[in-house]
Amino acid sequence: ETFVFEDFYCFSVDNVTMAMNNMLLAQLMKDMQDPEMMREAQQMMQDPAFQAQMKKMMGSNGFQKAMTKTKKEMQDPEKVKDMEKKAKQAIEEGNEELEKLEKIRKEQAEKAALESKDKGPEEKADGDDRTDDKPAATEEDEVPDIP
Repeated sequence: ETFVFEDFYCFSVDNVTMAMNNMLLAQLMKDMQDPEMMREAQQMMQDPAFQAQMKKMMGSNGFQKAMTKTKKEMQDPEKVKDMEKKAKQAIEEGNEELEKLEKIRKEQAEKAALESKDKGPEEKADGDDRTDDKPAATEEDEVPDIP
């Protein structure tokens, strides 16, 4: 579902959400093949704070209802086939979107590299048009993130 607004194509929130979910699912499947990522996940799951949060979530009514529904659906072979088909399709669509994003990132990086190469030494980098002689901010000058 799309609509036109001042010559721009706007996609419905549902379509954008579905595409993002598909990309996240595809990325998750890739991450699960990465040994380093799996080591980090294992460390996270061993954290007592994480375990407490999971225990709290698993005790919630919403989670219990979802698990009961899923367990019931998993007993029907036709529903299992349908879920597998939908998951496979979502992963394929997510992989396609990830590939498109990677292509765009590479094109942007190449464009930026060419633009910086084309700049003369007298031009200041990154559009820096400061006229004062103050040095750029250092790490010590930056405000730290608040935990």
